Amino acid sequence: MTKQTLTEKEKMLSGALYFPSDKTLQNERAQAKRICQRFNQHDLDDRKNSRKLIKSLFGETKGAWIEPDFYCDYGYNIFTGKNFYANHGVVILDAAPVIFGDDVMLAPGVLISTASHPLDPELRKKGLETAKPIHIGNNVWIGMGAKILDGVNIGDNAVVAAGAVVTKDVPPNTLVAGIPAEIKKTT
Repeated sequence: MTKQTLTEKEKMLSGALYFPSDKTLQNERAQAKRICQRFNQHDLDDRKNSRKLIKSLFGETKGAWIEPDFYCDYGYNIFTGKNFYANHGVVILDAAPVIFGDDVMLAPGVLISTASHPLDPELRKKGLETAKPIHIGNNVWIGMGAKILDGVNIGDNAVVAAGAVVTKDVPPNTLVAGIPAEIKKTT
């Protein structure tokens, strides 16, 4: 039996070390950036076509309102529930799936990144990285400038305070703040 070699994209989507410099991945990121560029330069009075661009970019959306400027890596790994809202300057680095529940609001300047680089300097020097999915529950509000790191799950009804850096899971019905984010209140 022949051993099947995984593509870099398959490695990326499985959470294994992969080379983001792979031609296929470079081309997919370039395509997503072209769509983001068109979206960001689109006529603000033509929201219908702006939404069509987002729908063509995302893996799935049940209703998204996004303010320009918006940026992502691939787009096809972003899944939004109903009533998703992203304010100006949101960046989603979606090398792995980013799944949003219903009624999620992102304030200006939110950064969500599924990608990470190895701690081992030799692996970093080779250009390898990993990606872990991020899940954000229903009725979540993420404050201005917050950063959500790879592998994090945010529970329903949670609030992430402005400027927080979320490095671990956030339980439902909590407010987290700080660097790194810690539970400040149960709602």
